[in-house]
Amino acid sequence: MNFPAMKAIYLWEMARTRRTIMQSIVSPVLSTSLYFIVFGGAIGSRISEVDGVSYGAFIVPGLIMMSLMTQALSNASFGIYFPQFTGTIYEVLSAPVSFLEITIAYVGAAATKAMIVGIIIFLTACLFVPIQLQHPVWALAFFVLTAVSFALLGFIIGIWADNFEKLQFLPLLIVTPLAFLGGSFYSISMLPETWQKLALLNPVVYLISGFRWSFYGQADVSLALSLGMTLLFLLACLWVIHWIFKTGYKLKP
Repeated sequence: MNFPAMKAIYLWEMARTRRTIMQSIVSPVLSTSLYFIVFGGAIGSRISEVDGVSYGAFIVPGLIMMSLMTQALSNASFGIYFPQFTGTIYEVLSAPVSFLEITIAYVGAAATKAMIVGIIIFLTACLFVPIQLQHPVWALAFFVLTAVSFALLGFIIGIWADNFEKLQFLPLLIVTPLAFLGGSFYSISMLPETWQKLALLNPVVYLISGFRWSFYGQADVSLALSLGMTLLFLLACLWVIHWIFKTGYKLKP
């Protein structure tokens, strides 16, 4: 493993966060805090509890995961797209660095930035509602796996996109709706039976369900299924990235 090269790419990406701290950290934290205030205050006054958990506390895992997914995806997609846009990606590709090392560096930086935002949101939520964390190890596992998985997806989108419109297309029109429909603000058991079955086709349901279980011991699907679907999604993204580097898709002029 070429650790000096991986470290250089990782530190470069993390340095970009310091240069754009308002966009990278402050903006998503404020946006998610507004979600919490609006949904927790407006809807929470009408829905006191969900499965024995106060509504304000119930939506915290969903909000953290929604922010984690969107930030990991956007950071990774822009992180690899910008070198393509400027042409500096060819310097990286010509260096003695494997596809795995490049992926680890870019995805690791994107996941790290997303997890920083997620931790800040968690600490902010603790100021508003009492939060239980019954299974911290599992919470950390789902937290890291989700950040890495969506950073890998963002990495793929960043390579696929050849303009800024495409770079925003999937996050805005696909990923964000899936996050809203994945049980961020409700339990899918509250839906009609037909919609419950359709909701199970949404991969985000399994991520949020497993993460919420680690907080309150309650979930819409089993822990094993949530973990299995998360790992399957991660492995599928890794396979696509391997194929991209093997074939040179969108990387070779």
